[in-house]
Amino acid sequence: MSKIHIPRGPVMADVNAFYLTDIEKQRLSDPAVGGVILFRRNFEHVLQLKALVTEIKALREPELVIAVDHEGGRVQRFIEGFTRLPAMNVLGDIWDKQGAAEAKRQAEQVGWVLATELSACGIDLSFTPVLDLNWNQCGVIGNRSFHQSCDIVTELALALQAGLNKGGMKTCGKHFPGHGFVEGDSHHVLPEDNRSLAELEAADMVPFRRLSAAGMAAVMPAHVVYPQIDALPAGFSPKWLKDILREDIGFKGVIFSDDLTMEGACGVGGIKERAQISFEAGCDIVLVCNRPDLVDELCAGFVMPENEQLATRWQYMVNTLPADQAQAVLETADFKTAQFTTAQLSTPKDIAGGVKVGEAF
Repeated sequence: MSKIHIPRGPVMADVNAFYLTDIEKQRLSDPAVGGVILFRRNFEHVLQLKALVTEIKALREPELVIAVDHEGGRVQRFIEGFTRLPAMNVLGDIWDKQGAAEAKRQAEQVGWVLATELSACGIDLSFTPVLDLNWNQCGVIGNRSFHQSCDIVTELALALQAGLNKGGMKTCGKHFPGHGFVEGDSHHVLPEDNRSLAELEAADMVPFRRLSAAGMAAVMPAHVVYPQIDALPAGFSPKWLKDILREDIGFKGVIFSDDLTMEGACGVGGIKERAQISFEAGCDIVLVCNRPDLVDELCAGFVMPENEQLATRWQYMVNTLPADQAQAVLETADFKTAQFTTAQLSTPKDIAGGVKVGEAF
């Protein structure tokens, strides 16, 4: 049976469990939808995950783009059958204790392992790296950050990007222009960062600027307000996304919203209003997670935003390493060595405080 041809829309939705229901198949066939984000609740074991991915990709042509938050540490959705990845601050610690060369070597290796294991399951994208600086005051970022130094974060993220690219994946830097300075978790509150643009430019924005120049494919803005720059959260702000990210920094890739069901996104109206404001601000694609009812509400009577670049930008995020080729890489001696040494970096403290970050079980 031939696939139905439906161009990818600008909404990324999710699914509830290990396999698709008929209602989910119908939802994911809506023209407003263009991708799917998976969570821990969608993973039982590797074979089941591969079957779910196959089921999703069989729905339409071009295939829906499948993404996951699979950073390492507290944010690794798939565990059994995958290498346990370290929290990114482990790589920063290696930089401090063993030097830049070893830290960058390990970061590239982590990126290679991360991407290749996901690629073997047919997954297109992991929303990584976290480019936020660790100012030691934001619990939801914390050890997800490489380091407090913007230069060290940049160098490690570039190395991780090289490894991700080797494994067939693009990068998505988050959370622009920096979530690490605020205390609040934007999953639950709307944080404010009262620093000036000059202060942000001198520190938190450095990794975004440098990775943009080095081919970073996507950016995810923060649900954080920077009142000295704009009264709107960054993800809803044309000032941040169009004037600063696109025009000043010169970013040419994809802009994904962060999850529009997060508390930090809820102050601007219902789901239709949030999506519309996101698109008008400059987002290409919006995420609606853990609330299928809101996906249905958004898709009902959906008016496609004007975006001549949408199809090209979606296609740019598609994995470049076919699953069978990635599977062959998994069997090589070099990759098995990389898996072993990467796993040695992971310790129980990486997941201290729990793993429920942006997750609904």
